[in-house]
Amino acid sequence: MSGRPDATVVVAVYNTMPYLTECLNSLVGQSIGLDHMEIVAVDDGSTDGSSAELDRFAERYPGTVKVIHQANSGGPAAPSNRALDVATGRFVYFIGSDDYLGEEALERMVAYADEHGSDVVVGKMVGTNGRYVHQKLYKKNDPDVSLYRSSLPFTLANTKLFRRSLIEEHGLRFPEDLPVGSDQPFTIEACVRARKISVLSDYTFYYAVKRGDASNITYRANHLARLRCTTAIMKHTASLVEAGPDRDALFKRHFTWELAKLVQDDFPALDAATRREVCEGIAALADEYLTDELRDSLDVKRRVRICLAQAGAVDELIRAVTEEAEHGAPPFHLEDGRAFALYPGFRDEDLGLPDSCYELVGESVPGRLAQGTELLAAEWDQTGEDLHLVLTARTGVLGDTGSLTARLAKGAMPKSADKAGARRLSAEQEPPVLAGEFTRTVADDGRATVVRGRIPVHATKSKLGVRLYVDVAGSTYEIPVTTGGRPLPLARRWRQAVPYRVSANRNPKGRLVITTAPLWEIKPGAGKRLRHMLSRLKRKVSR
Repeated sequence: MSGRPDATVVVAVYNTMPYLTECLNSLVGQSIGLDHMEIVAVDDGSTDGSSAELDRFAERYPGTVKVIHQANSGGPAAPSNRALDVATGRFVYFIGSDDYLGEEALERMVAYADEHGSDVVVGKMVGTNGRYVHQKLYKKNDPDVSLYRSSLPFTLANTKLFRRSLIEEHGLRFPEDLPVGSDQPFTIEACVRARKISVLSDYTFYYAVKRGDASNITYRANHLARLRCTTAIMKHTASLVEAGPDRDALFKRHFTWELAKLVQDDFPALDAATRREVCEGIAALADEYLTDELRDSLDVKRRVRICLAQAGAVDELIRAVTEEAEHGAPPFHLEDGRAFALYPGFRDEDLGLPDSCYELVGESVPGRLAQGTELLAAEWDQTGEDLHLVLTARTGVLGDTGSLTARLAKGAMPKSADKAGARRLSAEQEPPVLAGEFTRTVADDGRATVVRGRIPVHATKSKLGVRLYVDVAGSTYEIPVTTGGRPLPLARRWRQAVPYRVSANRNPKGRLVITTAPLWEIKPGAGKRLRHMLSRLKRKVSR
């Protein structure tokens, strides 16, 4: 290498064979060229052959690959700091030693940083082998993205391109006492102090690999270690950003991600002392940083769990987690145009939590309605020429359920509803015309309302979806009825003059569909052709 490199790639290495080989191959194969980059790899006391592999690459690429060997430090922070001390590139890029880059990654990012004067460039990352990577940030290229008014707080790994002068001007280094999340304080401070942050989304820059044995350090830390690290991260952030909407935007990530993960399905299995410590730690952070505005912006599942932990309601929190794991999302309580998720502790006078802790926000509704909706029974009821579908279904709403009805709707549900399984109708959309008679009762388990109705079936050629409609917090929601394992009524012929056939079917998405059609159809011109055929047959016979 001659002159100063454009980019220094920092690789902290500890026992990542055989993934390390692919990582290093992706670096030395970068289109930016070996003369424009350097790789500083710090072996943190590996015992699996990673050390020898690094030396092999250093020998093969002597002007580009620099290797430092040191005793194990217990995490990636110390080797990353050691690499920063010797880095010479105009920019620094960090990569996990079990991950790899797209071939043009460095060339594209450096060029974009030079073009736009960026201090930080975030290139699109994807997960492999089941590794989750938040994708919302990568909708489009953006030369100047805000840390506080974008999805950047949910993408705080250090796997970004940083201008090295920014790092040195502010003395940015990784806290070596954090076994998990040590990259977050570095990344947050760099983004807070950056003049410009850019996002590149038109190329896959980074492939984040989940190891086959899930031995990535992120997956190994216990609850209390993760709590301690999150506490340190949030305190560091609070020292950089004053209280207000900007800090709330950053801390929304920590309340919905790191802290919410501490009270997931594995929480009830923790020993009593650990459960208590986790709740006390969450409570301390919530008391300090969870503003009313931030609390109300959280989805209801996480909001309730954080609020229960903050209140020290360990038993109710265990019930909330356990019951949702066993039975799915709790029902909604509809009241005066508002909707509340009936998690444990709702309107418990001893806890004194405000109703807003349990109130549903718009984005939570469709999936929860679909999850709590199921067919109980379906049959035909025929009186003379009149045919009705007698439908019994349940859905997870209680309270003011007078709006709950079942109807037959034309057309498939839009693709936007496929994931959630239900959709919110816009102000311009109207549900199908109401027809039939309905009764509504509370289910025996107290977790749903059972709606039973006689819906007229008309003699037309049609394919109609069976849907429930209910008003929740000022909006009407359309919920397809799925059949589950319930038996469906047999196809039936009805009407005499022009007989029709009606059938109830399960479509490929498992939803109930009613199909009607005449038993036979006389197409235009068919009568004339039939008469002509009969006339020819008659003449032939008379011969």
